[in-house]
Amino acid sequence: MTHSVERQDTAIQNQVLATCLLAGRIMIEGGSEMYRVEDTMRRIAVNAGEPQTLVFTTPTGIFASIENQPYIQERPISKRSIDMEKVTRVNQLSRSFAADQIDLDELHAALIKLDQNTPFFPIWLQVVSAAVVSMTLMVLFAQQYDWLDMPLAAAVGALGFLVDIKVNAVTNIRFISELLGALVVGLTAWLGVRLGLGHNLDFIIIGAIMPLVPGVAITNSIRDLLAGHLFSGMARGMEAILSAFAIGTGIALVFRFFM
Repeated sequence: MTHSVERQDTAIQNQVLATCLLAGRIMIEGGSEMYRVEDTMRRIAVNAGEPQTLVFTTPTGIFASIENQPYIQERPISKRSIDMEKVTRVNQLSRSFAADQIDLDELHAALIKLDQNTPFFPIWLQVVSAAVVSMTLMVLFAQQYDWLDMPLAAAVGALGFLVDIKVNAVTNIRFISELLGALVVGLTAWLGVRLGLGHNLDFIIIGAIMPLVPGVAITNSIRDLLAGHLFSGMARGMEAILSAFAIGTGIALVFRFFM
């Protein structure tokens, strides 16, 4: 009887850890800050009746265990992107679990479904959004701008962003896709100005390159550092620096060989 109860308790604890790790992995892959990930995992564990659960998160892996237990579970993080829809839905499910609207099994099943079938904006809408961002940010950063430059900035930004998406889908190496996307931005902006479709090359490139800039990674890096997550903050900061370097290299190649 005692062994049966112990096995049942162990099974429940394993399910709690598995649910916490799944929620944490989804949030990290969606671009959430580390302190928010750990807070969500702890809240799930506490509401599941395991307040002594220990969690540790990094950008490349998460670990969880229950205090005074001889085992630990971990999950590797192989991909990271920006998907606030996933982060928001995990938080909503966590709140529903805390409010006893769903039980642990339902929470785990909902997280699996969220991980496998997350609604995402279609590529065409992302490209259109990149075009709008490129055009508006060109106007924002340029003190004096030409109305003729706005359509070209939108077209160049959309094309560069599309190249970034397509190359990243093939190579799964973010820095290569960002470098090629920036290279396309520089080349198409230079060609457009040469053909008379725009006037100020600098302003066009500044606006068109903005959809590629890792703004969320930089922000999350700073927030993690301020929250005391030094390892995660420095790792994400280095990732953002490498992205900025790749983007800068793509533009620098255009200025070096075509100017």
